[in-house]
Amino acid sequence: MIQLTINGRARQVSPRSHETLLELLRGELGLMGVREACGIGMCGACTVVADGKIVSSCLTLAGLCDGLTVETVEGLTGPNGELSDLQQAFVDHTAFQCSYCTPGFLMATGALLAENPDPSDDEIRHGLAGNLCRCGSYLKIIDAVQDAAARARVKADAERESA
Repeated sequence: MIQLTINGRARQVSPRSHETLLELLRGELGLMGVREACGIGMCGACTVVADGKIVSSCLTLAGLCDGLTVETVEGLTGPNGELSDLQQAFVDHTAFQCSYCTPGFLMATGALLAENPDPSDDEIRHGLAGNLCRCGSYLKIIDAVQDAAARARVKADAERESA
C-alpha cells in the first residue's frame, strides 16, 4: 500500500509490483488525460508533475511513488471545471490539432513556467524538448506558452498591487 496526493487529493492505492504510474493513473484512478503513446519515455504524452518535477509516467514504477504529490492535466481545471489560464492560452492560440500530446505539453509548460516565469522562445523549446507533437503545432505551442507566461505575470502584478 502506498500513499499519494494526486491533484490535491490524498489517495491510498496498492499497485502491482510491475505497474507503472501511467497504468495506475489511467486504470485504477480513471485519469485519462495522461496518455500513452511511445511507452519508452520519448514522446512526452504521459508527462505528469511529481513533487514539482516533470516525469514520464510510463517509465515510473507506481510502487516507488509513495509519498509523492502528483499533478495531472485534470488537476489544472478550477473547482467548477473552468479552464486554467494555461489551458485557455492553448485554446486561444489553437496550440493543438489532434490534441493527443496536449496534456503532456500543458504539464511540461506548467513546470517550465514555475521555474522560469518569463522564458524566451529558445528556453521554451528547450523546456519542452521532451514532448513531441506529430501534427507539428510547435509554433502555436510556443505562442501559447508566451501568452500563458504573460497572463501569469499580469495576475501576479495584480495580486501584488492589491496586497
